Amino acid sequence: MSVNVYFNFNGNTREVVEFYAEVFGIEDPQIMAFGDVPADPNHPLPEGTQDLVMHANLKICGSSVMFSDVFPGRPFTHGNNITVAIVHDNVEELQSYFHKMKAGGTIEMELQETFWSKCYGSLVDKFGINWQFSYRNEENPL
Repeated sequence: MSVNVYFNFNGNTREVVEFYAEVFGIEDPQIMAFGDVPADPNHPLPEGTQDLVMHANLKICGSSVMFSDVFPGRPFTHGNNITVAIVHDNVEELQSYFHKMKAGGTIEMELQETFWSKCYGSLVDKFGINWQFSYRNEENPL
């Protein structure tokens, strides 16, 4: 299990990731764009947003620091662009944390299977902190 910081940016994540990779000596950072993922006909990407970053992960001084652009069309508020990400290899514990944390908060995405994780969800807790919960194993390394 790990607790990671997750930064969101408003269209300049690729520049941010490349800068941090250079600062910390990380060669060839892996960046997944929104256009790289399977298309969802129920939620088509707006024109011109395919190159925005859906997910990037840098190992900085032994810790995972994750990045993405806000989903196209979602609001961006500078200062509220940091999320705490719980990445765990035990689905039951992950579900327990999520269900306890949602008390008094707002669910942004109910726990569910996604193309990148067997179990993923996100919420804003009753104190206004953004949280992501994600199952990770060898088959789901993100």
